[in-house]
Amino acid sequence: MFLEQGIKPENKFWKYLLGSVFIIAASFVGQIPLTAAVFYKTAVEKKAFPTTDQGVMKMFESNMTLFLVMISFIFALAGIYFVVKYIHHQTLLSVTTSRAKVDWKRVSFSFFVWTIFSLLSFLFVYLKSPENFVLNFNLVPFLILVVLGTILIPIQTSTEEYVFRGYLMQGFANLARNRWFPLLMTSVIFGSMHWANPEVVKMGNIIMIYYIGTGLFLGVITLMDEGMELALGFHAANNLIGALLVTSDWSVFQTHSIFKDLSEPSAGIDVILPVVVIYPILLFIFSKKYGWTNWKERLTGDI
Repeated sequence: MFLEQGIKPENKFWKYLLGSVFIIAASFVGQIPLTAAVFYKTAVEKKAFPTTDQGVMKMFESNMTLFLVMISFIFALAGIYFVVKYIHHQTLLSVTTSRAKVDWKRVSFSFFVWTIFSLLSFLFVYLKSPENFVLNFNLVPFLILVVLGTILIPIQTSTEEYVFRGYLMQGFANLARNRWFPLLMTSVIFGSMHWANPEVVKMGNIIMIYYIGTGLFLGVITLMDEGMELALGFHAANNLIGALLVTSDWSVFQTHSIFKDLSEPSAGIDVILPVVVIYPILLFIFSKKYGWTNWKERLTGDI
């Protein structure tokens, strides 16, 4: 069983606190190239150092920004590997899945399903209000984005999944010895990590329903499927397709995507719809394909 793989007498909760600090420190080390680049550019151009994340993001060409930002996730992923192996004496596989090896078919299926949902959702929005979008396509920068995004964005999303649905979920299970507490805690923390996003500033705190709801959905599919494969595929598709398909001036990343959204963001039905309609549909699809049963015990039972 997935959560049980991390429950050992020697896995005291202080080790998870120490490990979390180490992973955060590794992420900060990975931010040194971006920080150095910002210092260099401000010095050369004799400009003031940017005081906001959004200001930093707009200092460089967007593909360069993507590359520099993603370096921190590479370091964080290496930090996760070190912590799991040398502090907890587990294998990376043990915080990935309960199966004998990673089921890449599950990863691919989840990626494919959410890609289709994402494309259909964008098509619906585009046909409804085409005046809100302009063609942003520029072949060479877009191809560079495809290469960088295909390599780096899955590293970013996998790092987040290993932290929340793998490492911390097993850590909270060690603490509480049940399933509902790690599910709830990782969902809230995952959503809260997005609080600094410019989308929250633009749309208000109501968008946190989407972020926390997404964390809850990813936690549910991890517990029901006894592994992170479906969450890994979904998260990679969500971020990669979003980066390639549409950008806006108010999103976290401005990319050389195919379209640009010119609309003024507002929190409406599009914030609630995925959580209350689309995610339940996905749960139904996954449950039928993988034969999930005993929902109450898998999501709320004791360990």
